Amino acid sequence: MRIESSAPTRIDLAGGTIDIWPLYLFHDRAQTLNVAISLRATATLEPRDDGRIAIRSEDTGLALEADDWRELARPGDLSLLRWLLYFFRAGGLTLTTRAESPAGAGIAGSSALNIAVCGAMSRWTGANYDAEALLRIAMNVEAQAIAVPTGVQDYRPALYGGVSAVELGVEGVRRVALDVDPREIERRVVLAYTGVPRNSGTNNWEVTRRHLDGDRDVFDCFERIRDTAVAMREALARGDWDEVGRQVAAEWENRQRLAPGVTTPGIDDLVRRSRAAGAQGAKVCGAGGGGCIFFIGPPERMPAVRDAVAASGARLLDYRVEVEGLRVG
Repeated sequence: MRIESSAPTRIDLAGGTIDIWPLYLFHDRAQTLNVAISLRATATLEPRDDGRIAIRSEDTGLALEADDWRELARPGDLSLLRWLLYFFRAGGLTLTTRAESPAGAGIAGSSALNIAVCGAMSRWTGANYDAEALLRIAMNVEAQAIAVPTGVQDYRPALYGGVSAVELGVEGVRRVALDVDPREIERRVVLAYTGVPRNSGTNNWEVTRRHLDGDRDVFDCFERIRDTAVAMREALARGDWDEVGRQVAAEWENRQRLAPGVTTPGIDDLVRRSRAAGAQGAKVCGAGGGGCIFFIGPPERMPAVRDAVAASGARLLDYRVEVEGLRVG
């Protein structure tokens, strides 16, 4: 039996970091907005005759083998993959993974890979977990792997695809599909990799700690980020792309106040170049400090924006909006 699965990454438009439990409980109407994109993470499972476990990461070049699943719950390389196979009590298989997104891109590549592996292992073991169970497993195992709290939004674009809002509240987490024409996003949004990986665990944990310690500046910043997500969702619903662009710019201004490492001189230079070329807004994907950045503006200005971004040394990433989420076959 050979199983191959894949899941899309995402661009987070607004509301990120507020999706970490329990932060969203302190901000009424908290929500995140995201777009699944076609840069996928893939997991392949193949049987072995010797009963051993092997993990191969094609994009990082890392590999390991173990005699028993109990050996996997220990520090070292490929932490997320080891913890996932530990949870599923894997045996007699080789897991091979590959990612189409750059390392440390901030577009939820680890979450996409997590969902892809969970989907494949659910099929392999015959557990056939439902969607919500897969989400819980993915989120909890990733927290074990990175040793800090994780957000809830990134697993949903990986599982479902499309354009969505993730509503966060006391009653739970709810994904709402948004009626947005994918072609409008593709015409207006340019995605690029800065060339510098980011460390989301460090940035997010520092912000979470300060929020829980009662830092009023951080609390107020989250209130503004929440307000931006609400306003952007309303603008998307009425097709007001100029307002969407303004809200992207506002989101980035507020996000930079969360922690010193969110932006860098290189990122600031990219934003300045894009604005001079006609972009209405720009925002780093994920926790910041590196990874990917997206730029939004009128379709007629985006060729000039692409040229300006490429001239700065950033790598343009081709993508399309991915309407399909997890695939297992």
